[in-house]
Amino acid sequence: MGYFDNWFEKRQEAAFADGGVIRAGREILFQGFNWESHKNDWWSNLEKKVPELADSGFTSVWLPPATHSFSPEGYLPQNLYSLDSAYGSEHQLRTLLQKLAQHKIRAMADIVINHRVGTSQGHGGAYNRFDGIPMPWDEHAITSCSGGLGSQSTGCSFPGVPNIDHTQPFVRKDIVNWLKWLRETIRFHDFRFDFAKGYDAKFVNEYIEQSKPIFSVGEYWDSCSYSSADHLDYNQDNHRQRIINWIDNTGGLCAAFDFTTKGILQEAMKGELWRLKDPQGKPPGVVGWWPSRAVTFIENHDTGSTQGHWPFPSDHIMEGYAYILTHPGIPTVFYDHFYDWGKSIHDQIVKLMDVRRNQDIHSRSSVRILESKSSLYAAIIGEKLCVKIGDGSWCPTDGEWKLATSGTRYAAWCRYCALFGKNIGS
Repeated sequence: MGYFDNWFEKRQEAAFADGGVIRAGREILFQGFNWESHKNDWWSNLEKKVPELADSGFTSVWLPPATHSFSPEGYLPQNLYSLDSAYGSEHQLRTLLQKLAQHKIRAMADIVINHRVGTSQGHGGAYNRFDGIPMPWDEHAITSCSGGLGSQSTGCSFPGVPNIDHTQPFVRKDIVNWLKWLRETIRFHDFRFDFAKGYDAKFVNEYIEQSKPIFSVGEYWDSCSYSSADHLDYNQDNHRQRIINWIDNTGGLCAAFDFTTKGILQEAMKGELWRLKDPQGKPPGVVGWWPSRAVTFIENHDTGSTQGHWPFPSDHIMEGYAYILTHPGIPTVFYDHFYDWGKSIHDQIVKLMDVRRNQDIHSRSSVRILESKSSLYAAIIGEKLCVKIGDGSWCPTDGEWKLATSGTRYAAWCRYCALFGKNIGS
């Protein structure tokens, strides 16, 4: 590791020590894969894109699970210390991580510790033993409700595979040592906790405190409230409260993906933009209550890609990005949209990112909602960026605003705009 890499690592360690990343709130994340990425030479593919990702302003790239897995996508891990996966070799991964560090982008590891596929049969004839590999466990590492000899699960069960019992001290010790190895030896900086509903959030607190990632986010994917199979309730306070409770139980050390905002935003695109204002006049998702811990997104490898479990309306993608890239919270851009949906989508996303950075919109920026009608949503963010979404005709009424960027059914204006090189308002 050279001088620059050491300097970058020291800066990142300092960022964790003083909570600088969360406090600053100026992160823009990139999900660097989809459900089919394992079919390609993925680590090498991403390495070629690092300079552009840096120029675009991304601060962290979320990588797919890098460890050996029973499934090529990486979400059925077995040997956690083997980094030869369907995405490429350990050498290719280390080369990618070094390239990211050289361009001052943090690498986010996908941490799959809710479940683990055993190597041999144990109690009850299930594959719930882990023999002959690093981090060997017996059946006591597996919850009793998934065929092991451990305790009951402290969360929801992931069916069909052994679920890890995090109440066992030896399990937590081994997980902490593995997370430290990822941070200190492999040089991942950030963590994304997969299936965070599967185990108590207090364990996430322990893992973060001891392994010290710079930034962490949990996938607490809960179902929104529907009055019928196809009608989303207006009030989603219980949904976002459950996510906020999970964040709070991590001691506030871990952010969470804002599934509430995704659910409401994609429903709002159906001519129901009034949904984007809650009864208190705030944004209706987690971002309206705890924006510094809300990681907003339009799509990911589960909801979209070839899985399509909960897809965002494909003809409204840019309105979705116009919302999350201009509003508080920590926005995430999906690989497919950035690279596979054509140059126009790519360039519009980059432009919105430029506007966000130039106007210094951050996770805690204020939101003043001006309009929330069926076909029109308008808001002022941080008192220096104005955004309009929808078919309705609208623009700021005073002369202080200048158009910064626009596209189909969205536009953004700014007062002080570095894009234009002058102060055009107070």
